[in-house]
Amino acid sequence: MRVVDTADIAASPPLRPEAIARWLLGMAAMVILMVVVGGITRLTESGLSITEWKPLTGALPPLNEADWLREFDLYRQSPQFRYQSGPAGMDLAAFKFIFFWEWFHRLLGRLIGLAFALPLAWFWVRRAIPVGYKPRLLALLALGALQGVFGWYMVKSGLAGTRTSVSHFWLSIHLMTALFTLAGLVWTALDLRRLARIGKAQRARLTWPAVFMGLVLGLQLLLGAWVAGLDAGHASDSWPLMQGRLVPEYDGSRGFLHAATHDPFLIHFLHRWWAWAAVIAFVWFARKVRPLDRKASVAIHTAFGVQVLLGIATVVLGVPLWLAVAHQLVGALLVASTAWGAHVLGRTPL
Repeated sequence: MRVVDTADIAASPPLRPEAIARWLLGMAAMVILMVVVGGITRLTESGLSITEWKPLTGALPPLNEADWLREFDLYRQSPQFRYQSGPAGMDLAAFKFIFFWEWFHRLLGRLIGLAFALPLAWFWVRRAIPVGYKPRLLALLALGALQGVFGWYMVKSGLAGTRTSVSHFWLSIHLMTALFTLAGLVWTALDLRRLARIGKAQRARLTWPAVFMGLVLGLQLLLGAWVAGLDAGHASDSWPLMQGRLVPEYDGSRGFLHAATHDPFLIHFLHRWWAWAAVIAFVWFARKVRPLDRKASVAIHTAFGVQVLLGIATVVLGVPLWLAVAHQLVGALLVASTAWGAHVLGRTPL
């Protein structure tokens, strides 16, 4: 047996769980910002303004008038421009506005990739990553890469045929992947922070209340993504009734399942009323969390309460940009607080 002396211990690189946890929480904040910018991009109908995917050279915007005219000409060949009459006589200045949001959205994605990959490589080379966390960090990196791929497929879905917007299915895949990544970042950061503070703390496990809450929230987020993708927020400007009725008229000629995944009126109805099932679940979930971590419980209560109020206000006021973006922001914060609560429930008692 080899005897390890104090000199060997002193020479070994120190593990850095607290530093990695802070880095991951910073990445979570960047993902939340990405969700907000993505919401603005969708609400301003800017997502189809860039019709090419250039992962490297696309980081630079057009640098002269000729480049701008080329980009504008490519956009004018898109179905969105051709079938929305221009849209409404768009000139180059208006095109530059929507181009900016899509370019900034993609640029932020590139920055997030670098902000994750470079520190990960540094921690890896320094052998500062605790045992068992490398696969999880690589999985988070892979999710980030997938996010970029899904984003391009989303854009591509709106550049073919006669569609004037992206597929709401691809939009939901793009958004849900971002929110799943956000939850993974928060969960992993909390594991590492607990390891740093307690030492040989076991990683938190998924409990059945956390899985149940995740499914309830996941369905609501999916419906919300479809509402955004189909512009279904405009299906009603009243609450709680729609078109003066509890259940709005919708096209059920191809069956309920098709309507529930394609009809903006029914999807809007499902999103607004499933929210109350989610509220009941959140109250139950937060009460389970409260004895273990009061701050996490308060965060969950606050996030879902504000989210419901923002959702109602967004509908009643006709989907103003700032309110709709705030609704999406708090939705991301709700995911983060739910991941926090789930982690609390999954911790091994000391």
